[in-house]
Amino acid sequence: MSGPEYPALYLKRGEDKRLRAGHLWVFSNEVDTAKSPLPEFPVGGPVWILDASGKPLGTGYANPSTLICGRLVDRGGKPLDRSLITHRLNVALSLRERLRTEPFYRLVFGETDGLPGLIIDRFDDIVVAQLNTAGMQAVREEVQAAIEKVLKPSALVWKNDSSARALEGLPEQVEVAFGTVPERVRVKEGGLVFELDVLHGQKTGWFYDQHDNRDRLQPWVKNAKVLDLFSYVGAWGIRAAGFGAEDVTCVDASASAVAQIEANAGLNGFAGCVHAIRADAFEFLREARAEKRHWDVVILDPPAFIKRRKDFKEGALAYRRINEMAMQVLARDGILVSASCSHHMGRAALLEAIQTGARHLDRQVQVLCQLQQAADHPVHAAIPETDYLKGYIGRVLPA
Repeated sequence: MSGPEYPALYLKRGEDKRLRAGHLWVFSNEVDTAKSPLPEFPVGGPVWILDASGKPLGTGYANPSTLICGRLVDRGGKPLDRSLITHRLNVALSLRERLRTEPFYRLVFGETDGLPGLIIDRFDDIVVAQLNTAGMQAVREEVQAAIEKVLKPSALVWKNDSSARALEGLPEQVEVAFGTVPERVRVKEGGLVFELDVLHGQKTGWFYDQHDNRDRLQPWVKNAKVLDLFSYVGAWGIRAAGFGAEDVTCVDASASAVAQIEANAGLNGFAGCVHAIRADAFEFLREARAEKRHWDVVILDPPAFIKRRKDFKEGALAYRRINEMAMQVLARDGILVSASCSHHMGRAALLEAIQTGARHLDRQVQVLCQLQQAADHPVHAAIPETDYLKGYIGRVLPA
């Protein structure tokens, strides 16, 4: 093998097929532990990944204590160093600059951008990044140097508080690497301005993955009464107001989120038509149904109800319940926007949940548009796990 001198992670015979087809993950049961005793590998350390005959598949990194014990980084055998990270940041940047006219986007989406375990969101000159694997944590300084070289930001935040880090044996940490981060960071979308808290908010503070889907609201919300559930900081509801919605109700269980919805509505001149309510979405829908309230458009963008495969049955039932309850407060000829960010809830399963709820109410659904994650979250063609966001815009009619 030509290249860096790294420990060798041998695969069992036949277990190289998925990697040769383009995937990047090595599972612990695929490793020939006689040749490669996993406990001997340093957590997050670099490795050569080899097939059973000793032929190199590429370089990567290992974490012997996790189910995904290896991740392939470069098929040509290059090390995961500042040079490679800088190159891949530039390749990622070239896509985002074609997509967006302003620097508000997800710059790096992990495996799809050739940097497994790394997430980078850009808020103009402020960058928020997550190191979600031990291997990426091990090259933190190199990642930071590459970010500074490519983007020259005024500030960098390490938002290392994702649940993925616990699986990797990493602590949760949120810190400002350099620069000054204001209490509220601004993001622009659809000609509107939103403020958010990148240090204490959900994920990196903003959900860029729904950008393109929010753009698709335009034909359906003009002069409409809109209900936005699981609203967070009001992105869906305020975008609806921007498209001419007459009245928007945003519901979220978080007091800080509700306060930010109100602030963002005022920031865009919609204080008179956007109303924020703190409530559990399920309970709000029960009360709205009892009060016989109705909306022309209902938007459902809940957190993941299915985080593990074994939770599918219970989670699928929750998706059916929330969609059925949403349809109970829809006008006779209403629009339902329903999304799921659960990887284990497939597109067909989500549609089945919507359709089952509709039939229980003796209603029918016309699918007007299928939704997927925005193009700054590109799907890796060989890694189905990167295709996580799906949804529908549907017209709900009496049967």
